[in-house]
Amino acid sequence: MKIARYLVQGKDRIGVSTGGDFGLLAPEFSSITAALAPESRATIEQAAKSGTLEPAGAAQLQIPLDAGARIFCIGVNYRSHVAETHREVEPQPSVFIRTQASIVAHGAGMVRPTISDNFDYEGELTVVIGRRGRLISQADALAHVAGYTCFNDGSIRDFQKHSTTSGKNFEASGACGPWIVASDELPDPTTLTLVTRLNGVEVQRSTTDLLIHSIPRIIEYISIITTLEPGDIIATGTPAGVGSRRTPPLWMKPGDTIEVDISGIGVLSNPIVQGA
Repeated sequence: MKIARYLVQGKDRIGVSTGGDFGLLAPEFSSITAALAPESRATIEQAAKSGTLEPAGAAQLQIPLDAGARIFCIGVNYRSHVAETHREVEPQPSVFIRTQASIVAHGAGMVRPTISDNFDYEGELTVVIGRRGRLISQADALAHVAGYTCFNDGSIRDFQKHSTTSGKNFEASGACGPWIVASDELPDPTTLTLVTRLNGVEVQRSTTDLLIHSIPRIIEYISIITTLEPGDIIATGTPAGVGSRRTPPLWMKPGDTIEVDISGIGVLSNPIVQGA
């Protein structure tokens, strides 16, 4: 099952697909977290079978996050990326936070700010939390996962030298989507292939079993710090191939198209546009 957020006549709606095209759920499903709840599964599948879903049609995709959902990101979490950045493997996950204002939906423009041309891509597998938890053990961690989506941790590299928060939170510099795939359709998130393409040319490729800190370990670690809430997401890190580590650097520029393609999930595609 895939779950997406749409904007329809100025109102948020939830769309689902249990196989083919997306359909819009009845308005009482007003949030991603409500649609992801285990008790909603039977209702959604019945609506799909009975044909009561409204066609999504030209409805506008939104980021698959509810208001208030937090965006946790993990830095340098593939050995290939550690090697290209000439860093050491950290014994604990390196966590930072992005704001929702820094993220756009599938198909929307990722904005290169006027102040910098050092605009880099980072394709990432992203975990969507479905069950509230604090001090979650690694053994129980995947039971707290509702699904998975794609993420582009777009980075303004010269500002990242000031601080991670600076480089990772420019308005509309990252992307998330296009939808969430329910975790029961991807029972083993270590078997996926992640590919990033810039203007159709492959620039990153890795399998997700090569994460340094596994998804259960990341969930365990973050839940030590804070209570994870349904709808929160965790971007698990990017593999080698980022533009800043190439010679010469490969920066995204207005007119480009960047894609993050993860097997079993889909393709997150965004044009690059110039900021005001």
